[in-house]
Amino acid sequence: MKQLINSLKGDKGIWSFVMLLALISFMPVFSASTNLVYVIGKGSTIGYLVKHLVHIFIGFTLIYFVHKVPYHYYRALSKIALPIVALLLVFTFLQGTIINGANASRWIKVPFIGVTFQTSALAMIVLMVYVARYLAKIENKKITFKSSLLELWLPVFIILGLILPANFSTTALIFSMVCMLVFVGKYPLRYLATVMGIGATMLTLFILLIMAFPDIMPNNRVDTWKGRVERFFTDAPNEDDYQIEKAKIAIATGQIYGLGPGKSVQKNFLPQSSSDFIYAIIVEEYGIVGGLGVLVLYLMLFFRFLVSAHKAQSLFGKLLIIGLGFPIIFQALINMGVAVELLPVTGQTLPLISSGGSSIWMTCVSIGIIISVTKKEEEIAEEEEEKADREAALQSVIDEHILREKQKEEVGELEVEGNPMDAVRGK
Repeated sequence: MKQLINSLKGDKGIWSFVMLLALISFMPVFSASTNLVYVIGKGSTIGYLVKHLVHIFIGFTLIYFVHKVPYHYYRALSKIALPIVALLLVFTFLQGTIINGANASRWIKVPFIGVTFQTSALAMIVLMVYVARYLAKIENKKITFKSSLLELWLPVFIILGLILPANFSTTALIFSMVCMLVFVGKYPLRYLATVMGIGATMLTLFILLIMAFPDIMPNNRVDTWKGRVERFFTDAPNEDDYQIEKAKIAIATGQIYGLGPGKSVQKNFLPQSSSDFIYAIIVEEYGIVGGLGVLVLYLMLFFRFLVSAHKAQSLFGKLLIIGLGFPIIFQALINMGVAVELLPVTGQTLPLISSGGSSIWMTCVSIGIIISVTKKEEEIAEEEEEKADREAALQSVIDEHILREKQKEEVGELEVEGNPMDAVRGK
């Protein structure tokens, strides 16, 4: 175990906060799984706990192997992986709308092992690395809007266009994070404003087209988005009200210190209590103290991302940390905002805490790449320290040699000047 811990390179703060969030997840997931067992009548609580343990174990295995790869390798991999991800998104969209009775417009089922996988989570990682690669390539170069439109924004809009029909919240999150990343990468602001205008226009046209001709894309979710936004700003009754009301009851019941681990009542009534609304269960069982504790952990992780990005010596490394790290924090804030009714229901999970394989795994892949960047900077610092130690040791040897030679010269001069017999012989 000690050898394994010593083999973990990179920012120890990031490792620590990620491990803490993963450890915290077990009790809420175990507690909330009773909703699936006793209300839906599916599986067992121990089974869901073991399943979550397997997901976490696979996730940390991904972090370990991903962080061992030099981060500059991902520069080339993103260019290769982007068309593959686009094909996966097309397949996901065309496969149909139902898998085992559930809406499957955002997932694909992996053959033979029967695991469902959310392709948009993988697409987000690949796209962020691709954008970071492009911005690092044009550093200190004069670019035109036409060249960036073809090389940067066309792939971005293709990926977003494939995700949008089934998952607006993820599309909005990715687009906002891409805009934030290009802003940090010093992309011209006038070009960015133009792109944002193009994006808003394309979204409006898509919604109007689907509303006018709903049959051209049967598995779109435009009516769901429209209804959620309208209901968020009005008092009209809706199915989302039930989720929000149960979440608010759970949060209010928790008060300061909570009901205690496993003692949540609303987990038996709140849909998606182990995923989308797990934060409400955390507050109900652990109170405001527990809810703020989880929030502080995410903010501390955010702080470590900022520190690591500042320390990174290459622009590509800085952009990787920002592009992959910030979405994790923003997704967590969105999940918490939905639970307390600050935002409309979006379906975003709580990273590293909510149950669900693809969400945990893709978050861990992002963390692994970030740690790979910090590992490289750590190795550079160690090499510079070793180089400085070698230079200091060499200088010490040289100084000692010079001192000895000087001492020998002084001794020789004293022998010549201080020998009276030599003077007598000279006479």
